Amino acid sequence: MRWIVSLALLIASANLAHADLHLGSVTIRNASNSTVGSVDSDGTIRNSSNSSVGKIDKDGTVRNASNSSVGKIDSDGTVRNSSNSSIGKVDSDGTIRNSSNSSIGKIDSDGTIRNASNSSVGKVDGYSSDLRGMVAAVLFFGGSVSVLAR
Repeated sequence: MRWIVSLALLIASANLAHADLHLGSVTIRNASNSTVGSVDSDGTIRNSSNSSVGKIDKDGTVRNASNSSVGKIDSDGTVRNSSNSSIGKVDSDGTIRNSSNSSIGKIDSDGTIRNASNSSVGKVDGYSSDLRGMVAAVLFFGGSVSVLAR
């Protein structure tokens, strides 16, 4: 009986790990309302010049402009590099965490980005909790996390 429960837990956790990522269109803006990064509804990651710099696959794989895998987004919003180390996360409540799991900011439900001092430093157009993994990928892989330094 114990092995059946263990097998069921293993299957359930494997299914969660391979859950498809919610894709949608989001744009990250700084305090001056300038675009610092975005993700198209097909997962294309764009920089501040609107050039394609990578892609997020539905399985959470993050690819660079050469289509090489550079990391992964877990279903809980954790962003991992190619070595599978956590480089950051956006929690379901919008808390932005660094690789040490320390809070470095927050995204309010209306998309307002706040730094650790609770100052408004930008905005995520199109933000919803379901899209937090995409936002985390732009923040941590795209270098847009610098918007929090204000």
